[in-house]
Amino acid sequence: MQPSFEALDRPGGLARVGLLRPLRASRDFRVLWAGMTVSLIGDGIFLIAVSWTAFKLWNAPGALAVIGIAMTVPTICCLLAGGAVSDRFDRRRVLIVSDLARACAVALLAGLGFRGALTFPLLAILCAAYSAAGAFFTPAFEATVPGIVATDDLPAANALDQFVRPLALRLIGPALGGVLVAQLGYATAFAIDAASFGASTAAVIALGAQHAPAGSGQSTGAAIRQGFRFVRRHVWLWGTLVSAAIAYLAFLGPTEALVPYLVKNELHGSAADLGIVYAAGGIGAIAAAVLMAQHGQPRRDLTFMYGCWTAATLAVAGYGLARSTAALALVCLAFNALEAAGTIVWATIKQRHVPNELLGRVSSLDWLISIGLLPVSYALTAPAVALVGVRATLVTAAFIGAAATLGALFLPGMRAIEGTSPDTVAPTATA
Repeated sequence: MQPSFEALDRPGGLARVGLLRPLRASRDFRVLWAGMTVSLIGDGIFLIAVSWTAFKLWNAPGALAVIGIAMTVPTICCLLAGGAVSDRFDRRRVLIVSDLARACAVALLAGLGFRGALTFPLLAILCAAYSAAGAFFTPAFEATVPGIVATDDLPAANALDQFVRPLALRLIGPALGGVLVAQLGYATAFAIDAASFGASTAAVIALGAQHAPAGSGQSTGAAIRQGFRFVRRHVWLWGTLVSAAIAYLAFLGPTEALVPYLVKNELHGSAADLGIVYAAGGIGAIAAAVLMAQHGQPRRDLTFMYGCWTAATLAVAGYGLARSTAALALVCLAFNALEAAGTIVWATIKQRHVPNELLGRVSSLDWLISIGLLPVSYALTAPAVALVGVRATLVTAAFIGAAATLGALFLPGMRAIEGTSPDTVAPTATA
């Protein structure tokens, strides 16, 4: 039975914040996000299962850093190819193959867990395979959305993305994952995540016919070079990507590796407590998405985006200062609310100012350049902890990342596209 969005989208209801408009207007978008929601809940379960399994197999601050490297390096290696493939071939097929590959990797984790044969090296290897397949999904998905949603509905679609994604990935999924791991074990949690990819696959199969990407006649190498040239010509693109790379180098590795460590080893919490911390982040992101959908794209969109991201990065210091699980949850809420608000604006800027035939490659470059230094960030986390301690590492990372983020806003030409339409934007700078 199909849910009736018309019944909800009425004066005084969710129509006032615009979240349901893309769902009503586009059958394909509705189908795609129904499947994605189920899959994202499974990914939230996976997040908790991987964290707790890593510490179960190797209880050390560096455990999640190693897993982070194992998942990040394959992503970095495959993202450029993933973006080029998504712009050259049928994006539906790319999405389906990626889903099935990730389902197989997680199913193997479940099978090994049930047999008691899962080791830390095997966990890292299968997480790497999972991540490599995901590198093809992300650019294909981001390039698909503008083709099934009207241009005027893109801000609302991106707000809905940031509503559904944290609701599933950071709230429902982690909360459910914490209970599953605590009550039934990590193997069951992995098995449920593997099954959730079936919903995403079915939704992609149900999509209507899509236009063939315009760049399908290019070689992969030529397609990648064209994407690089486009990014290099626009300071708002390359400046944002470089600043994100520096900020993520500073804070993302310490955050991902040390927050679960704080919960387990310093606050003596459980898997369910970690799920609550992550779920609070989901609540923050959801609230931000509702507000952004209500107010729409800010006129000074880049300035707004950088302000949100700078404040979010400063909030990371709160992880190092928190002395209870409740305090960690409040910090996670603030960080994710600010991060989500900036991300909604950023996604709409890209969709409006990047040609559709280049969007897959630009999206892959966005991810690649932003996370390219993550393996280094993870690798530096353990030495930093040994030098100054867990809490000082988080506080220092926050201030370094915030300085890099805010500084990019003042690059010459950065704000030239504010208040302009895509047709009036010319290349603003070269790298």
